[in-house]
Amino acid sequence: MDLTRHVNTFGRYLQHKYGEHIHKLSVNAAFTCPNRDGAKGIGGCTFCNNRSFSPGSTNSELSVAEQLASAREKVTKVRKARKFLAYFQSYSNTYGDLRDLKKLYDAALAEPDVIGLCVGTRPDCVPDPVLALLASYQEQGYEIWLELGLQSSFDESLERINRGHTFADYEDAIIRSRKFDLNICTHLIMGLPGEKPEDTLISYRKVLDLGVRAIKVHPLHIVKGTEMAKQWKRGEIEELTMEDYVRVLTEIITTAPDDLLFHRLTGSGVHQYLLAPEWVKNKWGILGAVYDNLEALNCEIGNSVGK
Repeated sequence: MDLTRHVNTFGRYLQHKYGEHIHKLSVNAAFTCPNRDGAKGIGGCTFCNNRSFSPGSTNSELSVAEQLASAREKVTKVRKARKFLAYFQSYSNTYGDLRDLKKLYDAALAEPDVIGLCVGTRPDCVPDPVLALLASYQEQGYEIWLELGLQSSFDESLERINRGHTFADYEDAIIRSRKFDLNICTHLIMGLPGEKPEDTLISYRKVLDLGVRAIKVHPLHIVKGTEMAKQWKRGEIEELTMEDYVRVLTEIITTAPDDLLFHRLTGSGVHQYLLAPEWVKNKWGILGAVYDNLEALNCEIGNSVGK
């Protein structure tokens, strides 16, 4: 199964650009979010339990260099990667004092085998000075990606999951990021409460209209220790089916511009926290089903349906 025949994956892009496999190393820099610390709310997003998706190598009590060393050791046991991207993953990794951010980013880039950063955050946590800082690294030749967690373009959905920002905040972040020529990857979640699977297509098209370079798509995971877990146990949340996920994801892929990168096609996490849906554990089954759909459509990059 070679999905890169059909999908312009981030890994494929990096391989072509650098001539070798590049792997992400996750860092937990002990950030928080404005919907957790009281600035915009408390409790965080209703779906979020950071422990359910953070790699075991991340420990916010360790320095950036120590976390990268731990992650590097684990990766190099199973992969041949010699160069890495430092992935600031947990919570909102631009939500802090600019000088503190610079120290953290600088510490990651000081590692001789780290060629750039992937910085996950929210659209309402990227003021211009932070964008300028990230752009300065890009100008030095580093591979820099700003990953904005949108999840949905519907304000009702964002309010329902206690996101604490609006689609207008996302639009503003994209417009300002463009001035700095930053690479943007947008996260979308399919299966949010109150949404049909096809609603993700609407969010995806709105994101495309704003000219982002990459997206991540994954199904909603209902995990222990979250407000959403309580809602699910009360029978208030309808579970997304694998068939619907594969069908809509296939349509997203087949209508994507040739230059759109896919950083992720499905989600993974620590299964001990997962409550539902059970099928999300089967990552390769999901990707296999998507691959079979694309094979049946004879949809190769540059020859996609709907282009």
